[in-house]
Amino acid sequence: MIINIVLAEEISKADPKVSGSLVIIGGSERFSHREYWDEIVELAGGPGCRIAVFPTASGDPVKKGGWVISALNKSGADAFLVPVAWKKVPINPIEAVSDPDLVAQVREATGVFLIGGEQDKIVKALFTADGRHTPMLDAMWHVYRNGGVIAGTSAGAAVMSRVMYRDAESVLDTMLKGVRWGKEIDRGLGFLDENWFVDQHLFVRGRFARTLVAMQDQGFKFGIGVDENSAIIVTNGSEVRVIGHKGALVLDLSKSEHDPMLGRFNLKNARLTYLDRGDRFDLKTLEVTPAQEKLDDEKFDPKSPEYRPSLRRPLFYNDILANTTVIDMMGTLMESVSPVATGLAFDGHAARKHPVDGFEFKFSRDDESVAWYTESYGGDDYTVVNIRLDIRPIRIAGPIYDREE
Repeated sequence: MIINIVLAEEISKADPKVSGSLVIIGGSERFSHREYWDEIVELAGGPGCRIAVFPTASGDPVKKGGWVISALNKSGADAFLVPVAWKKVPINPIEAVSDPDLVAQVREATGVFLIGGEQDKIVKALFTADGRHTPMLDAMWHVYRNGGVIAGTSAGAAVMSRVMYRDAESVLDTMLKGVRWGKEIDRGLGFLDENWFVDQHLFVRGRFARTLVAMQDQGFKFGIGVDENSAIIVTNGSEVRVIGHKGALVLDLSKSEHDPMLGRFNLKNARLTYLDRGDRFDLKTLEVTPAQEKLDDEKFDPKSPEYRPSLRRPLFYNDILANTTVIDMMGTLMESVSPVATGLAFDGHAARKHPVDGFEFKFSRDDESVAWYTESYGGDDYTVVNIRLDIRPIRIAGPIYDREE
């Protein structure tokens, strides 16, 4: 109950209108890809802008913070390291977040960058022991409310929502065991709209499934997960633009159902939308605007009399949590004669020897589904809107195969 009271107070502090921007990077961004760094510097005011780099999540803060500073400065910034870290800096983080000189430097900046590592270290440093804002966190909010940019990658992305994953097990274990407050999940910094949950490393690590677990547990109707070497830029509190290599997944539980009698995680009628580079999205209206390259190319609309799906292979995926499998499947589903794709999640190593618990993922294309496609970027790029997802617990009847000697 105390936790809920503190969270309510901190959320209320985030309510005043903000004019700043967010750059939420899913992790593993490339320093040679100037798009991220150019965007952050532009949002912070252009050449000469002061950007405070927080290496708080990192185990090697000076070295890794220096990499980010170099990347930002190559785009014209005047970035500087804020020594709020748990090792290898000359000041204790609990003292640093209240140091008047350091706090003043951050307040006077027009940008903040939170590097990757362990997001729990960020929250532990920036909140007091009783869960209130430190002067340093207030300084960050000052930057954001006054038109600056708050950027973060990996751990620095996870803290953007009011609730975050703190220290979770594997995606499958999270689905099997659920989440606990103060263990797998905890409070975040809350810069993003309070109705939205954020996750990162999404497609490469199959984390879309664990995102759904946290959303259901905490009552979030909406979530957005960002893949590695990709980012979403949020302006005016709700306007999203996607940049980078892959993209982001919007997860909508506003009309979903859950059966507690099944005993394990389950969902009916979750909705998934995949946003690719160049796409735009509104957090409030849920409106999707595909990149112009896709609008100029091919559209797949099941309601259209011209819709002619051509792929005839069965859509069955032994490991739906594998690297990028879910977004590859969503694009294929829109071009398939079959309106349904099935995926499984289970411990294949254990299933070699005995039966195991797992999950069936049923993806469905219906009249609300639509997609756009282009090869103009040099590969297959889709925007896929409104795929239905149902998840139910299953039992895999192991051992799943015999090996001949």
